[in-house]
Amino acid sequence: MKQALITVRGVVQGVGFRPFVYAEAVRFGLSGTVKNLGSEVEVRVAGDRIDELVESLRRGPPLARIDSVAVRPLDGPVPDGFAILPSTEGARTGLIPPDVATCDRCLDEIESRSSRYHGYWATSCVDCGPRYSIIRDLPYDRPRTSMESFLLCDGCTEEFSDPGSRRHHAQTIACPTCGPRVSLHDADGRPVLTDDPISAAADLLDRGSIVAVRGVGGFHIACVEEAAGELKARLGRPEQPLAVMARQETVEAAALFGEAGRELLLSRERPIVVLEKRDPGAYLSISNLHTIGVMLPYTGLHHLLFSRLAHPVLVMTSANVPGYPMVTGFGRAVQVLSGIADAYLTHDRPIVNRCDDSVVRDGHLIRLSRGYAPLRTPIELGDCCLLGVGPELSSNATIYRDGHAVTSPHVGNVRNPETLAYLVETIEKLGDWLGAQYDAVVHDLHPQFLSTRYARELAKELGVPAIPVQHHRAHIASVTREPCIGIAIDGVGYGDDGAVWGGEVFAGAAPALDRVGHLEPVPMPGGDLATRFPERMLYGILPEDRILDLLEARGWSDRERDVLARQTARRVNTPLSTSTGRVLDAAAALLGLCRERTYDGEPAMKLETAAARGRPGAWPLEFFCAEGASVFSTRALMGELADRALGGSGAVFDLAASFQANLARGIARMAVEAARERGIKTVALSGGVAINKAIRETIRDECSKFGLECITNRRLPLGDGCISFGQCVIGAALLERNDGHQP
Repeated sequence: MKQALITVRGVVQGVGFRPFVYAEAVRFGLSGTVKNLGSEVEVRVAGDRIDELVESLRRGPPLARIDSVAVRPLDGPVPDGFAILPSTEGARTGLIPPDVATCDRCLDEIESRSSRYHGYWATSCVDCGPRYSIIRDLPYDRPRTSMESFLLCDGCTEEFSDPGSRRHHAQTIACPTCGPRVSLHDADGRPVLTDDPISAAADLLDRGSIVAVRGVGGFHIACVEEAAGELKARLGRPEQPLAVMARQETVEAAALFGEAGRELLLSRERPIVVLEKRDPGAYLSISNLHTIGVMLPYTGLHHLLFSRLAHPVLVMTSANVPGYPMVTGFGRAVQVLSGIADAYLTHDRPIVNRCDDSVVRDGHLIRLSRGYAPLRTPIELGDCCLLGVGPELSSNATIYRDGHAVTSPHVGNVRNPETLAYLVETIEKLGDWLGAQYDAVVHDLHPQFLSTRYARELAKELGVPAIPVQHHRAHIASVTREPCIGIAIDGVGYGDDGAVWGGEVFAGAAPALDRVGHLEPVPMPGGDLATRFPERMLYGILPEDRILDLLEARGWSDRERDVLARQTARRVNTPLSTSTGRVLDAAAALLGLCRERTYDGEPAMKLETAAARGRPGAWPLEFFCAEGASVFSTRALMGELADRALGGSGAVFDLAASFQANLARGIARMAVEAARERGIKTVALSGGVAINKAIRETIRDECSKFGLECITNRRLPLGDGCISFGQCVIGAALLERNDGHQP
């Protein structure tokens, strides 16, 4: 009889791997044991069908991600039968999987009156439910999760111990008898006496109340469509589009999507999917754009809430101040949401690790979080262990070790101590789970970012190099390490020269990415004020009397216009910028689509919405050369838009579409020319502006005309959520080039 010691590495914690091994070993008539060993699984087995077991282990259960299955000879006795042994500490090469949606079989049990799980909100099994949000440490066992305090009843103990049950060793098993409970509270946090808090919350929602709902990774603020305006008023975000949750049939009636969109909506990750409305005029109180972010219910609590709700749609937006972390604790929610929430539907299962909803558009990630993160990416960056702390906005962190880069869920805008503390907490937890011993800490080039300061302090404490990486080069490195022409288009990024970059073309391979093209540097009068008030940006690009006349017609006083003109002429607090985002903002201002930005990306998003109804036309493009780089003149392009808009030549929708298309054409033309000069056939596209489908596809089409392949991130966000990964890629290359010394 053969014997073997099998070690399985990968995402094998929290995925039902030990019960899977048990079931397969019994099926193949094998004897032995299986146990968690740190973040690996160790199998000691004897029998004649070991090879078949090994092949089965290479596939694993649905939530597993297998890196390797190592088989070695085993000496000594193997016990009869097959047993699951208690976990022990060991190597930390894997990771806990993300939280996933409640599976169909569990939902059937929640709905079935004959099931002991009937009507129970926290029903789950080895194939579904919370993982990342509840774990405290590895190996993944109930005592190391926030389920620790919920002692199993006899019924759950029986299922947990039954090899024939899909809850065999399911660490999140719970039922109405022994599991976490739901409760309803009023606006002051006082308990509301009711036998059915979910039904009571649904009734409040149907009557127009705003209810904070505690989910898997934090609180959402929920209301029906008719109350959306009131919610926005309370939040102080009157223009910001909000995400909604609805049943599948409602989403299909409201939005346009193909099979790929349907698969995303129904996937176990259950992200928010940004879709085009069937009727652009629908749901305007929720989103005044041509798109709307929708998600299906993904927890038992959501399904139970909708089963009692008369309304078909719920606004479901994250409970947090913009730029701050998602609220997780009940006490904190009552404090932060005072004056916003009328009631709180909460539960008593602690949220250990907050996790916001992921957002996807056209198959591209906008926000990497619940369902997808922590994201484990196979990549060979050498023997080093690296930490990338990310940028300032839309931040996350990435840790590289042993052939894998692990990217954390979305953290937020690291502009305040609270969000920085969340970033540090996330890094410390992931680092502990991975057993990370850093050889270098990689950060953004900007010297004033809080994340940069943290990185430098940590590197000094550890006695390792702190490696600065330019923002847009990290964007390109996150897409590919192969020779490419890189297009990075976004809002802001600190450039090599200390200026604000954001419309860049590079050539080469990380870390040697040469800046070979960019948008024309234009003034930002007032610095950040030009971001908030895009009419200032418009005048910075076109400092002409006709723009001052336009501003006068829109209510700018003589003094305001005079200050703007003198500030721009004298270059007082007027930094130069090549930002693509700021150019789009200025176009939105010129067309009267957005005069004040009230949320990130608002002017450009409103320009895109207008452009979706228009037909683009080809305009003349101007280029010049500066310091060896090709420069696309956005002044000339904006001048063309002004000639047409102020001269009454063309509808706003067509002008918006044309401006976007010609901006994209100009950017693509710089890339095509660089590709021709360098003999490179691949274009890597990244940056938040690439989320705009019309711009992204225009660049792709222009590249394709010249035989170039345009590639983008698929597993990482197009925006700044990819930066920490790209930092690790460049950091590793610089470390190797400098033989481990300070680059």
